[in-house]
Amino acid sequence: MKPSIIIITIAVYVALLVVVARLAGRGADNSGFFVGARRSKWWMAMIAMVGGAMSGVTFVSVPGMVVSEGFSYMQMALGFVVGYFIIGFVLVPLFYRMGLYSIYGYLEERFDAGVCRTGAGLFFVSKLLGASVRLFLICAVLQPLLYDPLGVPFVVNCTATVLLVWGYTFSGGVKSLIATDVLRTGCLVGSIIGAMWVVTVAEDLSFGEMVRTVRDSELSQMFFTDDVRDDRYFPKQFFAAIFLVIAMTGLDQEMMQRTLSCRNARESQKNMMSASIIQAVIIFVLLVLGVLLYTFAERRGIALPADSTDAMFPTVATSSEMPLAVGILFVLGLVASTYSAAGSAMTALTTSFTVDILGGAKRYDEHTLTRVRKRVHICMAVAMAAVVYALHLLGNGSVIDAVYTLGSYTYGPILGLFCFGLATRRSVRSAGVPVVAMAAPLICFIVQHHSEQWFDGYRMGYELLLLNALLTLLGMWLLSKPQCK
Repeated sequence: MKPSIIIITIAVYVALLVVVARLAGRGADNSGFFVGARRSKWWMAMIAMVGGAMSGVTFVSVPGMVVSEGFSYMQMALGFVVGYFIIGFVLVPLFYRMGLYSIYGYLEERFDAGVCRTGAGLFFVSKLLGASVRLFLICAVLQPLLYDPLGVPFVVNCTATVLLVWGYTFSGGVKSLIATDVLRTGCLVGSIIGAMWVVTVAEDLSFGEMVRTVRDSELSQMFFTDDVRDDRYFPKQFFAAIFLVIAMTGLDQEMMQRTLSCRNARESQKNMMSASIIQAVIIFVLLVLGVLLYTFAERRGIALPADSTDAMFPTVATSSEMPLAVGILFVLGLVASTYSAAGSAMTALTTSFTVDILGGAKRYDEHTLTRVRKRVHICMAVAMAAVVYALHLLGNGSVIDAVYTLGSYTYGPILGLFCFGLATRRSVRSAGVPVVAMAAPLICFIVQHHSEQWFDGYRMGYELLLLNALLTLLGMWLLSKPQCK
């Protein structure tokens, strides 16, 4: 695939993205930046939620997962649906009732500012690393396709990508993001369906033949119930997915900023329920696309990278054997999903740092808050660029696995803090909370790396999040006393 075609595809999308962001973000004040002034229609927030959950990591990694994991990711997708329902009926009413800009304001109301800063700090580290991993993916994919043929080093690739994301979110924040997320979701879904259609036509398959090809493939096994020690064991993945989505969506400032932009809790719940079903359908379609791409590669003799399943989609999509339309659709889907995901993450980091860590509206007047927020936004862009470049120096494996593993370590303590607050009426000595929040992931790291040796070959997967949250709950209990403020 020629670099000129990639440049034109990216330029057209970016131009459209900037226009939509500018139009939607006109006149946005701090309320518009933080929560979209709570004027978003539920169906727009729903489309934005789907786009937010389906990042470039999902777009690239899920089709490649079929090579080693089959359709086992659908076990997690079913757990995601249950988790979304819990978020909608437990957390959403709470956050609306409290009128929060940042969801970590709950921890300040329930405990004190110290616990709030601990939760916000955990989110800050989680989101900075997680968003940077996602942004690294597009840089890593575009480097050999576009920048290497032009002789451009990775540092320029990284800097240009972050500057673009910073530029279109600088003024409008969430008010811009809802509109650009709708654009992003449309491009992403269109790219997936379009790529599947083109591959089916290239293989001269009818719809029925396509269904039989996927059904008969050894890669299409969905449920794994034989070996409890297997990472793909159904109960492990299903229940871990429920708590992963509660932690990484319901307790994630980036994701909840979208749903909190709805007019009221009822509309927000409609958004959450609808988004959960649509997300599961899109994941299934991506897995089907993965089987079709793998079958196409086998029949046409396309060599697939042995060291990274993430490379399957870009390798096949941009191959000379594949119609050019698939390569264009791949680039469009990748940039649409990743740029918007990075933009929403940058906005959420700016919101949490400004409101929770610096004190936000409680500390500054409107004019000063605007100036501080813009400076923090610049700092977040610099920090993300630095982490992306560090990831480039370290190398990469399966990105979606890295995201969920990282989330198990960093969101576990956040889940524990919220669960303790919701399930008990006890107060805590906040000075010890940061120690608990650091000790729980450290213990989990030790357990995970010795689990096969200690537990007869049992391999810990994403259920690590539950252990992390339980350890945090235990630590909070030891720090607590019956009286509550």
